[in-house]
Amino acid sequence: MGSAKKSSSAARKARIEEMRRAEQSRERRNRILTVAASAVVVAGLVVGGVVLVNSQSDDDSAAVDAKNTGSFVTGADGVKTWKGKLSQTHVTKTVKYSTEPPVGGDHNQVWMNCNGDVYTEAINNMNAVHSLEHGAVWVTYTSKAAKADVEALAAKVKATPYTLMSPDEKQADPIMLTAWGSQRTVTGADDPNVAKFFEKFVQGKQTPEPGAACTGGLSK
Repeated sequence: MGSAKKSSSAARKARIEEMRRAEQSRERRNRILTVAASAVVVAGLVVGGVVLVNSQSDDDSAAVDAKNTGSFVTGADGVKTWKGKLSQTHVTKTVKYSTEPPVGGDHNQVWMNCNGDVYTEAINNMNAVHSLEHGAVWVTYTSKAAKADVEALAAKVKATPYTLMSPDEKQADPIMLTAWGSQRTVTGADDPNVAKFFEKFVQGKQTPEPGAACTGGLSK
């Protein structure tokens, strides 16, 4: 039994490492195309007179609903799973989510980089949800989280492809873990549920777009 679990874990780690190498190769191949596309986008913004701000909008009146149906169901393992439909439409407007952090729904067409990226400032939920769609696990924390826990979790994220981390003062608990359609609270970096959540949800079965890029998006 133990040997089988070790074999499964090793295979999963090998698969994720293979994805990381493929991701790096894809990033090199697409660098020129990305620069060219960025130039086109910038030109379009100048012509249209549109300014995009990479931060949460304060104008709630202009926000659109995430178009999700259903609600959370908490399992015996403490993981909350969304039972219902999570929309996957790309939108340009600000999206209003019913959960914080959100676990899915309409989102921006650009994802937050999630190749072990640690952000020290709050990030846009709409971009982070796109990262979840690609199979990333999102670690969030408030100012109530212990500094030692934040540092230890940051080290774990940096060592794990398809993860990202950022502060979120709007969430209910000091430390939370989120994947597409799933979420849980943990007590600290040494909580065994951290490893369990990563093991199950990093590029897990819940991923709507397995193997999709976690680089080439927004970096701040």
